[in-house]
Amino acid sequence: MGQAGNRTYASENEVPATIPVFPLEGALLLPGGQMPLNIFEPRYLEMVDDALKGDRVVGIIQPRLDGARQPSGEPELCAVGCLGRLTSITETGDGRYLITLHGIARFRVEEEIASRTPYRICRTKIFAADLDLDSGAEDVDREALLGAFRLYLEANQLEADWDSVVKASNETLVNALSMMSPYGPAEKQALLEAPDLKTRAETLVAITEISLARGNSEDGTRTLQ
Repeated sequence: MGQAGNRTYASENEVPATIPVFPLEGALLLPGGQMPLNIFEPRYLEMVDDALKGDRVVGIIQPRLDGARQPSGEPELCAVGCLGRLTSITETGDGRYLITLHGIARFRVEEEIASRTPYRICRTKIFAADLDLDSGAEDVDREALLGAFRLYLEANQLEADWDSVVKASNETLVNALSMMSPYGPAEKQALLEAPDLKTRAETLVAITEISLARGNSEDGTRTLQ
C-alpha cells in the first residue's frame, strides 16, 4: 500500500489515470520521495489550483531526451514519469507557489489528451508494484550503495548525517540518494526506469563510479562532473 501525505493508495484503481503533467528537465521524483517546487509560470499556477480542487495528483516527467518537439512547439515527453500528490503549498506574496509533491508511483504515458487547459494532460498507467514501497528492498546491496555515497561525499568535500543514513530503510536510502544525485537528464531517466530497487541501486552505484573516474584530475583529486 502506498501513502502520500494523508492519502493511502491500496490499488491502481485508486490512482487517477488521467493526470496533468509537468514536463521538467533533469527532475526525478520517485515513489515515497519528496520534491519541492517553485511554481511561477501562469499555466502551472493554474495546474496547481486545479489539482487542489481535485485529487491533488500531478505527473512529473522529463521532456524527451532527443529534444524532439510536437508541431505546436511543445517538447515530446519521455515514456515514463512519476505521479506525485500535492501535500503542501505556500503562497509567496509575489505570485508564486512553493509546493511539495510526495511520490506515489511511476507511470507510463499511454496518450496525450487534447485539452483546453493551458497545461498538458495525459492518460497513463501506473507501475502497480510501486504501491508496495518495500518490494525488493531486501535485495539491495546496501554496503555498495553506502560506499558509493561516501566516495561522492569525499570527492565533493561534503558531510552527511551518518546516523540518519545508517538508520534509513533500503527503500528510503535508494530513492533519496537517486533523487538528490547531481546527474543529468539521461542518468535521472535511467534511475527512474530501473525495474526494481535492486537495479536502481546498482545503476546509481555504477553512475557514481563512472562520474568519479571521469572526474579524476591530473593531480589525483577527485571531482564529480
